[in-house]
Amino acid sequence: MTADGKKTAAVVLAAGSGKRMGTSVHKQYLLIKGKPVIYYTLRAFELSEVDEIILVTGADEIDYCSREIVEKYNFQKVRAVIAGGKERYDSVYEGLKALSDCDYVLIHDGARPFIGQEVIRHIMDEVQKKHACIAAVPVKDTIKKVDENGKVEDTPPRKSLYTVQTPQAFSYSLIYDSYQKMIADGREDVTDDAMVVEAYGKVPVYVIDGSYRNFKITTPEDLEMAEFMLNAGNPGKGVCS
Repeated sequence: MTADGKKTAAVVLAAGSGKRMGTSVHKQYLLIKGKPVIYYTLRAFELSEVDEIILVTGADEIDYCSREIVEKYNFQKVRAVIAGGKERYDSVYEGLKALSDCDYVLIHDGARPFIGQEVIRHIMDEVQKKHACIAAVPVKDTIKKVDENGKVEDTPPRKSLYTVQTPQAFSYSLIYDSYQKMIADGREDVTDDAMVVEAYGKVPVYVIDGSYRNFKITTPEDLEMAEFMLNAGNPGKGVCS
């Protein structure tokens, strides 16, 4: 809870299928040093100043998550484990609906286990002032805009381009109202939460410094890198034990 009594919640998304991982086990349940990916993600928020966590997973995984993740590792801040939807934005909307008496919300991908306490603290501070903030890092590579035939159309200036991560943080009423309008419109091209606020919130979205360590585990190579980082120690300043 903030100094002025405001409540902050986290919606952690763990309903993805992980098709690019090439395994029947969903990526959030793959093991790193004997513990599932989602364990490290939840632990980061358990250790943070967030007041409560809503874990969104597949409908057929609720019992497993409750028993083998939340209860097994004694996560006290996880208030509910709920079923997500077909698409990511459906799952976010279900998570938002499950919250009550909340002033701010952080939305985070469960497959980003190396979110650090510094980033969580920073975005919690900034959202109180700016109402819509996203963690992001400057792109390292040159980006090309390419047409459907593979022809390069443009090379945007790299200094203005960022790779967007999570958490993405918002005033609860802002993100909830924006999602309601998006769902009513039937829009299906949304790839992150900031897009919803950009389209329906009528307030600016601000970037705060993310971390290159806060990558999303989507491929076998990512899993190998995660194992390496944990073996090296303290990859996310508070998530590795």
